[in-house]
Amino acid sequence: MKFFVDTADVKDIRELNDLGLLDGVTTNPSLILKSGGSIAEVTKEICSIVEGPVSAEVVAVEYDEMMREADFLSKIADNVCIKLPLTLDGLKACRSITGDGRKVNVTLCFSANQALLAAKAGATFISPFIGRVDDMGLDGMELIQEIRQIYDNYDFNTEILAASIRTVNHVKEAALIGADVITAPPATLKALVKHPLTDKGLETFLADWAKTGQKIG
Repeated sequence: MKFFVDTADVKDIRELNDLGLLDGVTTNPSLILKSGGSIAEVTKEICSIVEGPVSAEVVAVEYDEMMREADFLSKIADNVCIKLPLTLDGLKACRSITGDGRKVNVTLCFSANQALLAAKAGATFISPFIGRVDDMGLDGMELIQEIRQIYDNYDFNTEILAASIRTVNHVKEAALIGADVITAPPATLKALVKHPLTDKGLETFLADWAKTGQKIG
């Protein structure tokens, strides 16, 4: 499974990348706003840190303007992945952009039918929003299962990028189902390493080692 971080905070991205845990980055207009910088400057800096795909989202809602914005974003760096909304115009743009050999992340997916359309349009990634589906009283993980089955049925190459992840259990369940990628906030990715028994065990080992009076090296 690939790990993407969902943020435009360069400090967090650099920290996770230095740990060797990062395969890519996803951003959106809200995260760009939070970063305080321009989309061109922030995206360029992120792309210089991470070798994997960096999703940069268009804000246009009509095809021609989507294509214009996609061309602008693509020129920022070679590893920019164009992020498009799951609309008819977005799917049309997806087909055109992937046809040029560029990567596309189709976002705001809330149903298996939408994911099927994105795969038909040649999307590199499909981003089903687990947390937001849960907020509606439905099961976000069931959506991942449905998409996985459909993609396997027809050998689609589109990668399932589980998004709107809010808990470490979301990550585990997405991995068990077979999502290709997860994207999560920095705090959630860091929380994956945490377990009280690990902390307790380490505390015991260090206390016992101190009693030996030894040093390594």
